[in-house]
This record gives sequence, structure tokens and C-alpha cells, in this order.
Amino acid sequence: MMKNKSSNATKSLMKGFFRLYPGEAARLLNIFSAQDILNYLQNEEIPQAVELFARLNPETAAGLIEEMENDFFIRLFGHIDPSLAARLLTRLDGEVVESRLSLLSGPLAKELKELMEYPPETAGYLMDPRYSTFHPDETVEEVLNRIRAVRDRRIVNINIVDDDGKLVGAIPLQEVAVSEPHERLVNLFQGQPVTILAMSPREEVVQLLEEQKLLSLPVVDFDGKLLGIIRSDALVNAAKQDATEDVQAMFGAGRDEQALSKVSFAIRKRLPWLEINLATAFLAAAVVGLFEETIARITVLAVFLPVVAGQSGNTGSQALAVTMRGLALREIRTRHWFQIARKEILVGFFNGCAIALTTSLIVFFWANSFGLALVIAVAMVFSMAIAGLSGAIIPILLKAVGQDPAQSSSIILTTVTDVVGFLSFLGLATLLASALHIV
Repeated sequence: MMKNKSSNATKSLMKGFFRLYPGEAARLLNIFSAQDILNYLQNEEIPQAVELFARLNPETAAGLIEEMENDFFIRLFGHIDPSLAARLLTRLDGEVVESRLSLLSGPLAKELKELMEYPPETAGYLMDPRYSTFHPDETVEEVLNRIRAVRDRRIVNINIVDDDGKLVGAIPLQEVAVSEPHERLVNLFQGQPVTILAMSPREEVVQLLEEQKLLSLPVVDFDGKLLGIIRSDALVNAAKQDATEDVQAMFGAGRDEQALSKVSFAIRKRLPWLEINLATAFLAAAVVGLFEETIARITVLAVFLPVVAGQSGNTGSQALAVTMRGLALREIRTRHWFQIARKEILVGFFNGCAIALTTSLIVFFWANSFGLALVIAVAMVFSMAIAGLSGAIIPILLKAVGQDPAQSSSIILTTVTDVVGFLSFLGLATLLASALHIV
């Protein structure tokens, strides 16, 4: 009986330790076999299992993915950060990745695939996602033992990360090798290492490697988390590949329109969007046509229509540009739509209030009508808030349904801002026509 109580107390203490100190717990788990780690994680609640799994060494965590049972993989990867999931999956063979992604829901699998792929001209495309990381508290002896076990002869720097996976230091392997066995890594590095963002252009990679005389370059995300390593040989190979592609492009192998593309090709690319733009222009014109009688009675309204539409259009374009940049650089994903929408509608509202104040004063002295000044002020605030919301939501929606936001976002946005601007201004003017007192 006493033995059972002692065993239960030990288990309770272990669970308490693992939950209070997940970083320390993960470092302890790293030394166990894959099956032992999986057995422990599977017996934990998913939130605790996720926190421990996220803090394991990337090599260890990636190895566990191959060993996991399907049910546990689905539950675990349904809760971990998609960026971390993508980083770990890139370490595995293509067939393993495909089989694992097929177990997940369509939207999640699609998001992970996008996070695993980078445009050819970026640092992320050049990086090697298979890298080793170490903790500041590890000793030189522990580091060297792990390197011997891994047998990766490409390691030139010891990359040190904190419990959240953020890169905090890098030490040349040569310096580690000549240090005392019991010396901790935290005492061997000083300052932040040179890094590059995953979406940075290739030219910046070349510049850093040349200026800093680097043999390898850590690639990080916007939170400073290590994503991979660019090695000098990868840059050379990429340059050779680019040279081949350039030769192919000379013979017209590219798909996109060039300055000297055929007229028929240029027409085929451009004409559909011009037709769509024409249709949206007529839609905006139809909205104005609904208030033809109001405009005929109060002709000064026509003077101020471009003001409302122009300001809402500019507001939407600003929100669109910021959102498009965030999607392109992977600062945001479709699941962040609510935060982005909330931010842009608030920005549009408060900017609208400021612009409305200035506009209403000008309109009051121009038309000598307090009613018209009030109408244009309210319309300005409303249309600019909706424009900010639209500029944020439209590219995210297009991305969510598998379309390229860069192709059609601006056309859809222009339609929305024109329609909302005209409708709010002319609608209010119609409702309050008797109170405008235009002189």
C-alpha cells in the first residue's frame, strides 16, 4: 500500500515538474528513445503534450513525427503552431510529408504546404531546414557528443536557441572544440548572430555572405525563430540554376508577359481584366443612376462625389497594400483575418473622423450648408471604415479560396469603395434633402 502511494506521489511530482518547467522537461526527454517520448506525450493532455513537443530538439521532434500513430498525429498537429509544424515537416522525406498531410483537414494541410514553400528568389528557398540546435545551458562536452552522434560534417557554427526556438547566439565549432568540456555555451557567445529573414531577396543573402565572410547564414522568421541554414554551396548551386533559367528565358520559356511578348499573348493576359473592370465601372455608375433625381435637384452633390470616392479608395488601397505585404512576407495568414479586419476598420474609422472634420469645414464654407457638411462628414467616416475593412478582407478571402490576391484584389476593392462611397453620400443626401438648405 505504501509503495503504491509512493509511486503515485512520484508521478504527481513528475507531472507537476513537467507542467511548471516545460523547457527543462523537454531537455530531459531529448535523451530518451523515440518510443519512450511518445509514450509519455500520449499519456498527457493535448495542451501539455503540445507544449513539450514544441520545445524538443528539432531533430528529435521530426523523428517522432514518423513514429507517431495517426490518431495522435492528427490531435497533436491540430493544435501546434503551423509555423513549427511546417519547420519540422520540411525535415522529412517528401513521401512521408505527403502521407502525414493527407491525414489533416484540407485547410490546415494547405496552410502547411504554403509555409513549407518559398519563392525561388528568397532566402527561405535557399535554406537547408535540416539543422541542429543547442541550448545555452548545455556544456561543451554534451554538444560535441551530440555532433559525433549526428555525424553532420557540414556543421560550422553551433546555433543556440531558447525554449521558444528563437536564435540567441552562434558559436564557431572550432571555438567550442577548444573550450573546456564543462564550460556552458551561455559563457561562450556574445551578442546576436547575423541572420536573414526567410522572405528576404537573394541579393541580400549574397551581400551578407560577402560582407560578413560567412560560411553559413541562419534564416529566421519575424519572431526570430530559426527556420534553417543557408550554406555557401547552396548559393553557388542556385546561381547555376538561375543561369540555366536565364538561357531558357531567352528562347521564350517563361510564362509571364515580357516587354517584347507577342501582341496576342499580351491581349490574352490583359483583356479579361479590362472587361471585368468595365463591368465594375458600370456597377458604380448604376448606383449613381439610382439618385439621378437627387443630383438633378442638388447639383452641387456631383462636385463632391469624387471627394468621397477618392478618400475611401485611398483608404482601401492603404489597407490592401499592408495586407498584401503581410501575406507575401508571411507575417499573417488567413486565420488572422479577424485581427487584421479589426485593426483596419478602426484605422479607417479614426482616419475618417479626422478627414471628415476637414472636409465638412470646406464643404460648409463652399456650399454654405451645415446639412451638406454633416452629410459628407458621416458618409466619409462610414465609407472610409468600410474601405479599410474591404482592403484587409478581400485579399485574405481570395487567398482562402485559392486565388492570387495580387491579380484581382484592386479591381474588387475599387468597386466596393466606389459603390459604398456613392451609396452612403447620395443616400444620406436623399434622406436629408429637405434639411440641406443649399444656397
